[in-house]
Amino acid sequence: MYILVRLLKGFPQNLTYELPTKLKNKKNLIGKVISVPLKNSILPALIIGHYKTKPENTTFKIKQAIGLEEFPQDKYYYNFIKRISEFYFVNPLHFHQRIRNFILKNKKKETEQINKQLIKLEEPKKINLTQEQQEVINHFEKSIKNPYYNPVLLHGVTGSGKTEIYKKLIIENIKQNKTTILLLPEVTLSMQFQILFKKQLPPNIQIFSFHSASKEKEKKELWSALLQNKPILIIGVHLPIMLPISNLGLIIIDEEHETGFQEKKHPKVNSKELAIWRAHFYKIPILLGSATPSLNSLYNVENNNWKLFQLKKRFGGQFPTTKLVLLNQKNQKRRKSFWVSTELEKEIEDRLEKKEQIIIYINRRGFSFFVQCKKCGFIFQCPNCSVSLTLHNKTSQSELVCHYCNYKKALPKNCPECSTSEKDFLKKGIGTQQVTKILSELFPQAIIERADMDSTSKKRAWQQTVEDFKNGQIDILVGTQVITKGYHFPNVTLVGVLWADLNLHFPIFNATENTLQKLIQVAGRTGRGQKEGTVIVQATQEHKIFNYLDETKYLNFCRHEMENRKLINYPPFGRLVEIELKNTDVDSLE
Repeated sequence: MYILVRLLKGFPQNLTYELPTKLKNKKNLIGKVISVPLKNSILPALIIGHYKTKPENTTFKIKQAIGLEEFPQDKYYYNFIKRISEFYFVNPLHFHQRIRNFILKNKKKETEQINKQLIKLEEPKKINLTQEQQEVINHFEKSIKNPYYNPVLLHGVTGSGKTEIYKKLIIENIKQNKTTILLLPEVTLSMQFQILFKKQLPPNIQIFSFHSASKEKEKKELWSALLQNKPILIIGVHLPIMLPISNLGLIIIDEEHETGFQEKKHPKVNSKELAIWRAHFYKIPILLGSATPSLNSLYNVENNNWKLFQLKKRFGGQFPTTKLVLLNQKNQKRRKSFWVSTELEKEIEDRLEKKEQIIIYINRRGFSFFVQCKKCGFIFQCPNCSVSLTLHNKTSQSELVCHYCNYKKALPKNCPECSTSEKDFLKKGIGTQQVTKILSELFPQAIIERADMDSTSKKRAWQQTVEDFKNGQIDILVGTQVITKGYHFPNVTLVGVLWADLNLHFPIFNATENTLQKLIQVAGRTGRGQKEGTVIVQATQEHKIFNYLDETKYLNFCRHEMENRKLINYPPFGRLVEIELKNTDVDSLE
């Protein structure tokens, strides 16, 4: 018996080996990982084919493979990987390579015996759940004890106690000797949940992180637990859903609406989609939670038999008071900075005097890419696609281009609405560094820190910033979308949004959905304690979504947006496909 393999280290050619005698009668070897000799090394490889007889016309000596690598006995794993590989048009090897650091010969043998009995957990601190929360728990009881595919969308307003439901379900699942995967849209949020759960879940529940910030020791311990079929909790963003897990019993996705589940590099895997497929494939329950559910998930509730539960009340605190302030040139002379209205300035001064904390939120982009008139708020849009035109600076003149239909026009010298000059067009955005500098000049007595991609990429330093903010050592936190979700800061009583309508004008079909989700999420960071919260939403022009800033009206917005999407067959009613061509030779692409 002979096998065809691909090395996990990425060697581009298939290699042929003879099976050792002990494996010649073993069935279903395709998709297994086997160790093979290559020159002076022994390397793991994926079996992709087999032959009963020696391949014809071989001009080299065929070496014998050594033996199967230790691998969790996940009977669905190979077919799951095969399915997602076909969907994303990549070799199954790609997904094995994502976890290849685990698939190495572990010479240190475990002596611990696997406990086959249902494990006994120490009871955590008693929390009195609301009736709404308990209904969700009750719904999952059957599918956890006797697993079947059970997709549930949990729409819980900010601060409504979704995490308490997650904790209860994790405990119930582990009591059945089953493993739980918890997916979150960002590594920083994953780290925060790991710290939280280690404090609040029973101490004998093993919790592992599996993401870019996980330490090598923890990764090896995780792989050892998977080999032993231990019931554990795995927290991460993309990688956990690709692990072979023989006892997977529950998947939870928090902030399910977030785009962070979509990978940016080829093959641009969406780990939320993979999680839904895996739950269906493995016939297990899956819970998707959010204060602002995606339209795709709400569509599945209406059309694909998903169950919807709602948490309409905050677990603690009250909903904040929200005020919309328009930024325009009419009152620009009265304020010290274009980006800080007099209303926001007064509110910040008031909170600093009261020793309360403030979050200032701006969009994650430093440049707008579209053109807007400062005076009247006019945005240049495509007449065909109803999306903003993108500014391209050419050598001779500036050009406005639609990235959907390629409509083009030269940038006008004057605003078509109010005739103001091009010099008053807003072509650039604003970044966290600039905002921090402006606030430092306005409030020199305040302690101000940033939370953006630059600062949060240093994972441990970011954790320290979060702790300092929680402990009251920071007065104002200036941040991008990383601070819009998942964090609980009881002393934050003011949220200021500097440019609320920025996202609305990006040339993407779901710009309004994304914008409102971020606004509601960041507004939800205030008023979570005993003190009342206020949100100042600054915008350059009025828009219909500002009628839905009260998060209890979010589903009303979704119904309205669904009607608009249906008219032009945008997702979830249709699909958009992006085809990307790359070549160093421009002529070859044309």
